[in-house]
Amino acid sequence: AALALLCGSVAAVVVWKWLGKRQIQKKMEEARRTQDEGVKKMEKAVQQFRKQVPSVQRDAILSLPLLELARRLREGSLSPRAVLYTYLEKALEVTQQTNCVRHFIPECEEQLQELQHQKEKGLLYGIPISIKDHIGHKGHLATCGLVQCLGTLVQEDSILVKVLKKQGAIPFALTNVPQSLFNYDCSNPIFGRTLNPFKHKKSPGGSSGGEGALIAGGGSILGIGSDIGGSIRLPSSFCGLCGLKPTAKRLRHLLSSTPVPCALGPMARDVDSLALCMKALLCQEMFQLDPTVPPIPFDEEVYSSSAPLRIGYYDTDGYFLLPPCMRRAVWETRGALQAAGHELVPFSPPRIPYVMTELFLKTFFADGGGAWLDVFTGDIVDPSLKPQVNCCKIPRLGKKLLALTLKPLRFLLLSKLKNIATISTCRSVKEMWNHHHQLEAYRTEFIARWRELQLDVVLCPVLGPAFTTGYAGKLLTAISSTMLYNVLNFPAGVVSVSTVTEADEEELKLYRGCCDDPWDQTLKQAVAEAVGLPVAVQCVALPWQEELCLRFMKEVETLSREK
Repeated sequence: AALALLCGSVAAVVVWKWLGKRQIQKKMEEARRTQDEGVKKMEKAVQQFRKQVPSVQRDAILSLPLLELARRLREGSLSPRAVLYTYLEKALEVTQQTNCVRHFIPECEEQLQELQHQKEKGLLYGIPISIKDHIGHKGHLATCGLVQCLGTLVQEDSILVKVLKKQGAIPFALTNVPQSLFNYDCSNPIFGRTLNPFKHKKSPGGSSGGEGALIAGGGSILGIGSDIGGSIRLPSSFCGLCGLKPTAKRLRHLLSSTPVPCALGPMARDVDSLALCMKALLCQEMFQLDPTVPPIPFDEEVYSSSAPLRIGYYDTDGYFLLPPCMRRAVWETRGALQAAGHELVPFSPPRIPYVMTELFLKTFFADGGGAWLDVFTGDIVDPSLKPQVNCCKIPRLGKKLLALTLKPLRFLLLSKLKNIATISTCRSVKEMWNHHHQLEAYRTEFIARWRELQLDVVLCPVLGPAFTTGYAGKLLTAISSTMLYNVLNFPAGVVSVSTVTEADEEELKLYRGCCDDPWDQTLKQAVAEAVGLPVAVQCVALPWQEELCLRFMKEVETLSREK
C-alpha cells in the first residue's frame, strides 16, 4: 500500500510538472502567434502604401542622417507618411534576417493621423522611433523575455513615450531583449535569439540588443534603450553605433530597488542624432510629467563648443584586459585628439577588482541572487543564462567552501570566480547600509582623482568586438569597462571608430589577458573571427554633463571619420 501511495505521489508530481510546462508552452506559442500577426499586418500596410504611392524614393530617405531627415519633415519637403512606411518596410526586412523586432506598434498609423492636428511641429516631428521591449507603450506587453509578463498589457504610455510623441516622434516597434534583461547577449525562450546584422553568428550585444540590430541594419534611425551595466553601450559597440548612457535621473529613470540605478538613453548612427534626441526629451513636458527629473534643458552652447579639452585616458582597467583591437582604438583616438590640439593625460581608475566584487555584483546579488531567481518561477531558463542561474543556485555553504578552496589562487582570478559564484552577499541590514556607504565613498574617491588631474572628460575602452552568440553568459565579469560608470552614475557614451583588421586577428592569437585564466581564454574565443566588425571607444564625463560627454563623442567621431 505504501509503495502504491509513493508511486501515485511520484506520478502526480510528474503530471503536475508536465501540465505546468504545457501551460508555459501555450503562453509562448500565443505570444509568437501575436508577433506573427503583427508582422503580417505591417506587411499588408506597407504593400498598400506602395500601391498608393509607388514613387517614394526609399533609398534616398533611408540614407538621410537624422538631422537632415528632421529638417525636411519639418519644412514639408518629405511627408511623415512616406518616412514611416519606408522605415516600416526596411524594419520588416531587417527583423526577418536578425529577429530584432519583438512587436510592431500598429497604433503608429493612428498617430500619423494625429500628427496632422498637432499645433506645433516638435523637434522629432514625423521621425519613426524604435523602443526597447520594457519601455511601456499603452496596449502592449513589456515582457523582459519572461513568460510571467505575457498576461499584462501596459495601461498607459510611459513618460518617455509621452514626451517622444509630444515632440512628434512616432514609436513603431518594440525590440527584442535577453530574458530578464540581465545578460549582454540577446536571446529569450519566447521570441528567440536576435542576431548581429553584420555577421549572423555574432551577437548584437544586450540587453538593448534588438535596438542595436534594428538600427545597425538600417530599420530604425533612432532608438531608446536602457543601461544598468552596459546595456546601451555594449550593443552600440557590437553593432557599430553611437549610444549614450546619461546620468540616471537626467531623463526619466526606471524604478530600481538597487543603489546602482538604471538609465534610459538614445542609440543612433551618429552623435548629432543622440544630441537631438536629448534636446527633444529635456523639455518642459518632461519636467512637468516627472518632477523628479531636474529641470535642466539641453545646453547647446556646451555641445557646440570647440575649446580644447583636458582628457584623461587608459587602455585597460587592470581587471579584464580587452582584445588588442579595442586597446588599439584607444591609442589611435588618443593620437588623433592630441594632434587636434587637446591635452591628453594618463588616468588610472582605482580598485576595479574591488568595484566588481564588492560594489557592482553585490548590489544585484545582495541576497545571493534569490530575487533574480524568483523571476524565473514558472518559466523556462534561456540556455544563454544557465551559467549565471546555476551559480546563484549554489547553496550558501557551497559558496563558502568554494571561497576557501580558491583562497590560494591569485587575487584577480579569485575575484572573477567570486563574482561568478556570487559569494559576496549582504547578510544583514547593517551590511546593506555599509554597502551603500562604500558605493558613495568610492564615488567620492573617483571624483577626487579626476579633479586632482583637472580632467574635463575621460577616453577609455569598451568591451568588443561582437561576441559569438552564446558566450556572454559565460563572461559576466568581462563588462568591467562599462559597469564602472553605472556604479559611478557618470554619463558615458560609445562611438565606433574603426573595424577589426587581419593584423588585430593575428595579434589576438597571442592574447593572454591579465591571468591567462579560463575567462581570458573564453574571451579570446568569443571575439575571434571578427575581421571587418566595428571597433569602438568609450567617452565619459562627470554627472549631469551629458552635453560635454556628447561634445567629446562628436570630436572623436569627426576625427575617426577624417582618418
